[in-house]
Amino acid sequence: MSRTVYAQQNDNLDTIVYRYFGSTLGLVEQVLELNPRLAGQPILELGTAVILPSLDDIQPTTDKSTLNLWD
Repeated sequence: MSRTVYAQQNDNLDTIVYRYFGSTLGLVEQVLELNPRLAGQPILELGTAVILPSLDDIQPTTDKSTLNLWD
């Protein structure tokens, strides 16, 4: 069962995902699937509702490739 949390001041999606799951690896993408309206918002407004998947619904990621921004 998913749950709804609310953005604190100056939160971004990565911060919220890390706060509740302790990792962002593959999870930000899954949260964006539940919240497509948040894709264009780098900083969320205070009180923005964010739906998080339950731990049972999280799909494990197997992609651990690294992207170097300077390449």
